[in-house]
Amino acid sequence: MRKRIENLKGLATLRKNDKNCDFLAGNSMDDWTMIPDAFIEIDAGLIHDFGSMSSCPQESSNMEIIEGTGRFILPAFIDSHTHMVYANDRSDEFNMRMHGSTYKEIAASGGGILNSSKQITSSTEGQLLDSLLERIEKSRKTGTAALEIKSGYGLTAHSERKMLSVIKKAKSQVPQKIWSTFLGAHALPLIYNGNHDAYMEEICNNMIPKFADEGLIDFVDIFCETNYFSPKHMDVLCNTANKFNLPLKAHVNQFSSIGGLQAAIKNEAWSVDHLEFMTERDHQDINKAFEPNLSPRKPIPVALPGCSLFLDIPYTPGRKIIDSNLPLAIASDCNPGSAPSSNLSLCWSLACHKMKLTPKEGLAAITTNAAYALGAEKQMGHIAKGMKANLILTKPLSNLAFMPYSFGENNIESTFIHGK
Repeated sequence: MRKRIENLKGLATLRKNDKNCDFLAGNSMDDWTMIPDAFIEIDAGLIHDFGSMSSCPQESSNMEIIEGTGRFILPAFIDSHTHMVYANDRSDEFNMRMHGSTYKEIAASGGGILNSSKQITSSTEGQLLDSLLERIEKSRKTGTAALEIKSGYGLTAHSERKMLSVIKKAKSQVPQKIWSTFLGAHALPLIYNGNHDAYMEEICNNMIPKFADEGLIDFVDIFCETNYFSPKHMDVLCNTANKFNLPLKAHVNQFSSIGGLQAAIKNEAWSVDHLEFMTERDHQDINKAFEPNLSPRKPIPVALPGCSLFLDIPYTPGRKIIDSNLPLAIASDCNPGSAPSSNLSLCWSLACHKMKLTPKEGLAAITTNAAYALGAEKQMGHIAKGMKANLILTKPLSNLAFMPYSFGENNIESTFIHGK
């Protein structure tokens, strides 16, 4: 049955004059069309029609009418960077930090990523799947209709495969679209005694070929950072990933600038994530990457403001990135150690309050630009006829800015995924 939501206070198209574009950059992140006094029709899981109530077609007999007075329709949120498969929380480490320990000190004492790795090893797939499904459902309630999920807490072929298998099972059990990312190069297992090259050989010679053949991977990823993995390791990883047509997503510039951003650009990464620490050269190089004569698939910057809040580290310079006429996406980074929240509404608020984005820019970052970070820009992330009906119906609001203004509040009445 066709659905119509009518008498909406506003409908956020995330497009200007129905112009077709892959992402919104610079001024266009704030300059998109909001249709007042609007309606939208959903049929067979897709957006069938939308527009002003003054042009609304006559109601048909087989149509469900939903009253939208005082409410807004937004594209549903897309989370392009999460680590949702984990066994237990790390609130004990949070307590240590609140007593003065640094993130690096906790990692050096056996905490951090290696702590989560131990817990993955001792957990069954069933246990991991149950907790993952709970987290995915929690994210749906706060507006997320599609998400990427990484491995990276396994750090052995057996445990990484376990995580990827759990993600694959979740894909068939939830309505949300899920992408699976292999992040074997997340941290160095202790058994390698500091030999990053040897572990990278294990990743490239054993893990990637096996997992790719089993259909477990949509992307590869690497944590390129001081004391973790180098730009050289990213080159090696991508040389193997390219053989299996696996695009790169890269953790770069979280704590320092070591050339990871440049390596990601060279290896045609689909997204460059974190970017809390940016030098002037980094800004220049990411600007050059968006020149039209280069690769058609651009390495979209992805900010993770929940991580900055939780670790009390600088925020990605989102204002400077957008003012340089670049696009910006925002993701939750949901994980047990540095961003234990999947709430993209909160990330939207942080982007406005701490990164100085406008409310419209923040919404663009968690919808249309997030879709581009996953290669899904033709299916979701904005409102157009024929797009998937992944939509948010808000509660009655005074205006769109009330969403990021009321930080920590859930102002979502319904999340529609494929029209349901």
